[in-house]
Parts: sequence; C-alpha cells; structure tokens
Amino acid sequence: MRTINTDEIIQTVKKMCIEANLKLSEDMEKAVRNAATEEDSVLGRQILTQLCENLDIAAKEQIPICQDTGMAVFFVNVGQDVHIEGMNLTDAINEGVRQGYTEGYLRKSVVRDPLIRENTKDNTPAIIHYDIVPGENIEITIAPKGFGSENMSRVFMLKPAEGLEGVKNAILTAVKDAGPNACPPLVVGVGIGGTFEKCALMAKKALTREVGKHSDIPYVRKLEEEMLEKINCLGIGPGGLGGTVTALAVNVNTYPTHIAGLPVAVNICCHVNRHTVCVL
Repeated sequence: MRTINTDEIIQTVKKMCIEANLKLSEDMEKAVRNAATEEDSVLGRQILTQLCENLDIAAKEQIPICQDTGMAVFFVNVGQDVHIEGMNLTDAINEGVRQGYTEGYLRKSVVRDPLIRENTKDNTPAIIHYDIVPGENIEITIAPKGFGSENMSRVFMLKPAEGLEGVKNAILTAVKDAGPNACPPLVVGVGIGGTFEKCALMAKKALTREVGKHSDIPYVRKLEEEMLEKINCLGIGPGGLGGTVTALAVNVNTYPTHIAGLPVAVNICCHVNRHTVCVL
C-alpha cells in the first residue's frame, strides 16, 4: 500500500493546468506544423502559418495558446493499492485547478449554475472522470476544453440497422454542421457503443489519444483513416475559409452496447487540442 498526500496532487494539478494551456503536446504541435506545409490552399497555408506563429509567441511569452482556456476536464486512473492522505481527492483536484487558473492568469470560464450564469471566478468545479485500476499510482490526464468546438459536438442514437454507414454519416454530419464554428483544423473524437453517456465519454477521451496513433481494432483503424480522408475532402479548410486540411486526426473508441441500440458521439476539438499526463 502506497500513500500519496493530497498536497502533492494539488501542486501537480496546478502545474498541469498552466502547462496545458501554454503549450500543445508534442504530437499536436507537430501535426499543426506539418499541416502548414501540406495544405493546398494559399489562404489555408497562410492561416496555418499564423497558427504556428501563435504557438511560438505563446511559448516565448508564456501566455495561453488560446484565450478560451477551457473547462478543466480530467481523466484520473487511481491505483487500487493507493492510499490518499489529506483532503478528499475531488476537493484536491479542484483546489489545484483553482490555484492553477488563478496564479497562471488563465481565463475563468465556469459559471456556478447553467441558467443563472454567475462566474465562479476560479474555473472550478472541474469535470473529473475516475477509473479504478491495478497498481499503486495515480495517473492524471488533464484536457482543458474550450466551448467553441464543444458546442459543435453531437450525440446520435442510431438504430442498429443503420450500421457502419450510419456511423460514417453521423461523423460527417457533425463535422459539416460545425463548419467554421469549431475553429478548424480539428481533432475529431468518436465514441461508438455503450449507452447515451458512455459514448460521449469515449468520444471525449478519444481526443487525448496521440495524433497518428490508430485503434488496434482493424475495422476501427480503417474507419479512422477513411473518415479523416472524407472530412478533408469537405473543403471546409483552416479557419473555415476553404482548403484541404479540415481535420488533423479522427480517433474512434468503441464499447459493447445493447442489442436495440447504436449510440454514436462526436466530440469535436479545434487545433488547440490540449492535454497532458502526469503519473504520481
């Protein structure tokens, strides 16, 4: 049995909040920079070049990549042989978010009630998804999510008879409907199966997968590759101003489901697909 004090968790989360908002992960930055050379449209290349310059400025000046520093989303894998000492784990994560967004001068974008709309002024509470896993470590993934792209995300409760073609149509419909509003180039996370909420969670988690790393399931890998090609043929392009690079990746996760359903979720993220991982 290993003991981890929540003071360590608070400081780790605080640091992750700041780092995730100031610098893209290595795979995402590489994908954006590669897109700037691969885009066919002159205007598209110009936009992508400006996005690369934005990354450089953010790194040099230590300021956020995007003004929307997102709602803090966490995936936390807790080893079953870990003893957490101190405060409640959820409270500790929220305290880390509170300190990170305040001391990092990150925009506070969370309201206390969805209809009353009073800002909490510290970007809490976070959205936290827990999983109990073997071992004596705690793995924390943070994925701050801006809402320009979040608002363009969709859940489709398909009939089983709609099958693979129905899934493909759902993905393309979500991206087409999003158009320029999701700030392309995009990363498209897809969840297929489970229940209404499970497919949405899988789609969200799919956004944290490394760009270019495909599913181990052959038909899913083929689907990812085909959807990326079809999305990039839509002509939406960087900034929605036309071009051949509308998406940088399509990541698909699947799960068993009920005989009567075929849930599909499409969680769209802009090129500022922020995520970082830390293991305690």
